[in-house]
Amino acid sequence: MVEATVPAHSQESVNTPKLGMWMFLASEVMVFSVLIAMFLLFRFRSGVVPSEVLNIPLTAINTFILLTSSMTVVQGLSAIQRGDQRKFRLWMILSLLLGTFFISAQIMEYRELIHGGLTISSSLFGTAFFTLTGFHGAHVIIGLCWLLAIIIQGLRGRFDARRNMPVEIFGLYWHFVDIVWILLFVIVYLI
Repeated sequence: MVEATVPAHSQESVNTPKLGMWMFLASEVMVFSVLIAMFLLFRFRSGVVPSEVLNIPLTAINTFILLTSSMTVVQGLSAIQRGDQRKFRLWMILSLLLGTFFISAQIMEYRELIHGGLTISSSLFGTAFFTLTGFHGAHVIIGLCWLLAIIIQGLRGRFDARRNMPVEIFGLYWHFVDIVWILLFVIVYLI
């Protein structure tokens, strides 16, 4: 009996954690798609014009802040892949601050809207708006907790030029959250 052999250089290995994150993100795309469809349905049935209710300038600045945090995560990953611990920590802490600013501004917007009478139960638009943006905000908060854990692990020397896959996987999640926000900003605030 002859056994087929495959040369070692032609074997492909699958990075299981990274594949797992991609599968998780694919499921999140489905969830956000349903929420976006619900928002569009409720928004057009409610007759609300977002530009008359929402603070678009504040949210535009907030969008820029969140997108900047994606760039700082990329810089942090690049730094640790080069073995630069100091710059890695600096970029990750900056990412944490930018993400925290984003959530703080979203909370300020919520307070302003609630004070103006828009709540999750006041209208179809309110229900759809707070559900969709709140679900995204929950993802940002989860990302901030994860990022804090990454920073703590980084301070303990867990990551270096060869051991940095957890940082890369976090980056995939964070970039996903940012991409979703770009879509939400356009769909919720500008259309």
